[in-house]
Amino acid sequence: MIESVSLCTDKSSVLVCTDRGGAMANLLVMISTASILLCGAIFGFFYAWVCSTMWGLDQADPRVAIAAMQAMNASVRNITFFPAFFLTPVALALTALALFLFRQRQAACWFMAAAVIYAAFGLGLTMLVNVPMNEALAKVSPVPSDIDAARDIWAGYSGRWQVWNQVRTVASGLALACAAFGLTRLQFTGPKAGS
Repeated sequence: MIESVSLCTDKSSVLVCTDRGGAMANLLVMISTASILLCGAIFGFFYAWVCSTMWGLDQADPRVAIAAMQAMNASVRNITFFPAFFLTPVALALTALALFLFRQRQAACWFMAAAVIYAAFGLGLTMLVNVPMNEALAKVSPVPSDIDAARDIWAGYSGRWQVWNQVRTVASGLALACAAFGLTRLQFTGPKAGS
């Protein structure tokens, strides 16, 4: 069990340190763990598209694949998805800031690296590439009844979408690994013997 951590602040050029005991150390572990869980959730979401969803849609009738993808893209905008997708970089950055303030600089650097990686290549890439592709596919209405026309639409969409999804999956996995490694970099010291 983590026993203590000191919070040091500079007040009028005098360094003031207060021992918050195990509660502050446990709080740092809890916020770090929450950030890691959000990273894991979004990594798992992207990974599921890589290893099952898109492969399954590619095997289906392209008319069904287009309609199914349109439905999934419309349904993903929900309160359950919001925290993992949008709040992961916020949680990681706030965790990094808290760790930095409590002199956990190594851990803070790893959490900030995770925040930057996910913000750029998970969230940012999705907004710049995948979302516009999804919006373009949503405009295919009605879905062509001609299988060849539907096959052309799906072929133009699926391959490119999957490449960029794989990039954001790898990036999210890397962010998760950075955050998990950051947790291992936490360094706490217990009370000195005889105190």
